Amino acid sequence: MTRVKSLLVDRYSLVVKGISAMDLNRFKEISRNKSEENRKFLQRLKNRDTRKVDDAFHHLHEEVFEEINCLDCANCCKTTSPIFYQADIERLARGMRMKPGEFISKYLKIDDDHDYVLTSSPCPFLGLDNYCAVYEDRPKACREYPHTNRKKMVQITELTIKNTMVCPAVLEMVERLKKITL
Repeated sequence: MTRVKSLLVDRYSLVVKGISAMDLNRFKEISRNKSEENRKFLQRLKNRDTRKVDDAFHHLHEEVFEEINCLDCANCCKTTSPIFYQADIERLARGMRMKPGEFISKYLKIDDDHDYVLTSSPCPFLGLDNYCAVYEDRPKACREYPHTNRKKMVQITELTIKNTMVCPAVLEMVERLKKITL
């Protein structure tokens, strides 16, 4: 465990004055360099036993999130927007004591897929300390991110490929998954 943890620190971290922090520029470079290899690997998983793929991903999800703290990174909140469903909009608006229409006008736009997404990034609810100001009311997509502990992972390989470019934990799971015989 210590050896693996130190690899993670070496691979994706930056140590400044003795404090380890996520080096997102280094992560971006590594994820870009591995993107085609990861795409091919994840596409091949579609031909594997779904239960074995799920079991492996779920095990790695638990293992990697024991080692990586999202608060050291928050790259998802800094670079991407979740989809906001009507229930999310209503819950967030209620929590902020706004009308849903006001919430939409202030924070959201409709994207090319006709989904509500944030008008800007980083997320306006992300604090300088990487904590979410609306954590208890956050959208469903944020609650479920990075989607590596769900069933039928082979059905979301395209999403997983994209998430290797956003989330160091997902990239690490895929790298470890390559070493497992399924």
